[in-house]
Amino acid sequence: MPSENKDSDNIKSTLESAGSFALGAYRVNRIGYGAMQLAGDNVFGPPRDRDEALRVLRAAIDHGVNHIDTAQYYGPGTVNEVIREALYPYPSDLAIVSKVAARRDDRGAVVAYDDPDQLREGIEDNLATLGVDRLAAVNLRLMDDSRPGERFDAQLASLVQARDEGLIGGIGLSNISREHLQRALGQTQIVCVQNLFNLADQRSLGLLRECAAHGIAFVPFCPLGWPRGVQNLLLTSPALATLGERLHATPAQIALAWLLDVAPNVLLIPGTRTRSHLTENILSATVRMDHSVREMLDRHFPSVAN
Repeated sequence: MPSENKDSDNIKSTLESAGSFALGAYRVNRIGYGAMQLAGDNVFGPPRDRDEALRVLRAAIDHGVNHIDTAQYYGPGTVNEVIREALYPYPSDLAIVSKVAARRDDRGAVVAYDDPDQLREGIEDNLATLGVDRLAAVNLRLMDDSRPGERFDAQLASLVQARDEGLIGGIGLSNISREHLQRALGQTQIVCVQNLFNLADQRSLGLLRECAAHGIAFVPFCPLGWPRGVQNLLLTSPALATLGERLHATPAQIALAWLLDVAPNVLLIPGTRTRSHLTENILSATVRMDHSVREMLDRHFPSVAN
């Protein structure tokens, strides 16, 4: 047991070395945890190994993680229930962030559930399954690529009302454009933005920079790519394998370290089903980026900012 405690303390020190950033009223460590993978295959149904899912969550807290990303439609409901079983009563500094605007149908498909009253229902469902009275933040996840207009304003107003009533601490946006962010900032404060962004897909770089200019946390989802597709490009990249030999790091650690290096407002939420991968993700903070590393990554993964 003393050895395990020492290892956990060392991992916690490594995590804290990556720094922290504001997430609404919270100050969170820059490496958090995304709980999506705790559901079954295709993010539907119970975990493959519920006991290990509980252990992963408890290990994350022991290692200093104080930002967990989740959603009621993961499972659906299953992931929130596992979080509650593992961690309730929650540490006072733990920021649990969820998202609304989607649900799962009987076949497991993700479908829009984004009328203003449905957003409110989604918030209340999250509160119930997690066993809390208030969430640190909730992301409005846009389900299509339409431009912002009156419907977006009505959706945003629903979250503003929930915040003003104390159900959520802050409002976030997900799967958005810079135009959405600018329109939202004209109406209320935004504490975080969650968009697809990783070494192989940098289309949201302009949005990230816009968030940095406003002091808004930017939380890249799929930081290692989609489970099928871009992820393979990253984790099987010869360039990252070669660089990994030089840096004594895995391709995944390099991809995560690159995200930490992009901007100080980036908050990571890599997900995993195992404690070993949890530790590997946190140790990405030990990968040191210098000019030659950045130059090599820029050459193999050029940015295309929108």
